[in-house]
Amino acid sequence: MSVTLYRLEACPFCEFVVDKLDELGVEYDSVWVEGAHSKRNEVKEVSGQRQVPVIVDDEYGVTMSQSARIYEFLETTYGDADSPAEVDTDF
Repeated sequence: MSVTLYRLEACPFCEFVVDKLDELGVEYDSVWVEGAHSKRNEVKEVSGQRQVPVIVDDEYGVTMSQSARIYEFLETTYGDADSPAEVDTDF
């Protein structure tokens, strides 16, 4: 699997990313992390910090945090530019 999502149970920011991955049909592995920041060593090893969500996309060589940035990356990388949601109607 080339996409891995580090996430926390009941984290709304993580669910925001999960919803986008599912919407785009991107297959991914979930890595569930500890609730306490001090115990998120696996996240820190991957991304240099302990905040979630963190996505690692091996195919594109991307590791990033912050749900809004991840959302934008997913939309740009995996989204369909021809879908109605992406068509620019401002002429």
